Amino acid sequence: MGYQRAVGEHLREWRQRRRMTQLELALEAEISSRHLSFVETGRAHPSRDMLLHLSETLAIPLRERNAILLAGGFAPVYGERSFDDPALAAARAAVDIVLKASEPFPALAIDRLWNIVAVNAGAGALLADVGPALLEKPNALRIALHPQGVSQRIANYGEWRAHLLERLRQQIAASGDPELEALFEELSAYKAPQGATRHHAGGPAAPAIVVPLRLRHGEKILSFMSTMTVFGTPVDVTLSELAIETFFPADAETAEALRGVAAQAQ
Repeated sequence: MGYQRAVGEHLREWRQRRRMTQLELALEAEISSRHLSFVETGRAHPSRDMLLHLSETLAIPLRERNAILLAGGFAPVYGERSFDDPALAAARAAVDIVLKASEPFPALAIDRLWNIVAVNAGAGALLADVGPALLEKPNALRIALHPQGVSQRIANYGEWRAHLLERLRQQIAASGDPELEALFEELSAYKAPQGATRHHAGGPAAPAIVVPLRLRHGEKILSFMSTMTVFGTPVDVTLSELAIETFFPADAETAEALRGVAAQAQ
């Protein structure tokens, strides 16, 4: 049987991940730093409510909160269902409304690993010419950067690649998810399209709303800026990890081209 970390080790790791001292966390959580120290070292056994309180203060993902509760000897609180579970019907309907409302602009729903769980009709502009193997279990980041994905069509490949990898790096820093770390290593190893440069800025990539995705589409270059939509108060692991990324036109020419494509499809 493998080593199972004590609940105090979990909390200490997340505190350090959030770059907080014991005193800072104790003040934020309104508990004594002595008690927090005892919890982290195993000299005190925290209650279920205390674990939930500290997890909330540290903004720990729901998936990891369940792991902390188990380490503390308590049952998990947050359910995890598949996206097609009947219990999530209302949430799926909400996702469909957002996707449909975004048309003719591309939008897609993704899980914590960037796997695509739903798309709207406008997403065809992004997914055109993607290799069939990548569409069997579609992953937004693989589709973007894989040589058989849309990388050949990205006019600013180096800039967009740096932006996506920085977003993923920040997600890893916030979640500590080993599956995301493996995905980062995989994406980093992809070869750049012929003639593309691997842009690597000295600092972090700019925020999503100012980094355009410039995509070749026939004889045109479509320019997009992206936004993310998440559920505000989820208590289900699946919903807490779901996001909708919408690609809005960054210029009038792109908006006109997308409306033209949608009109032809009708």
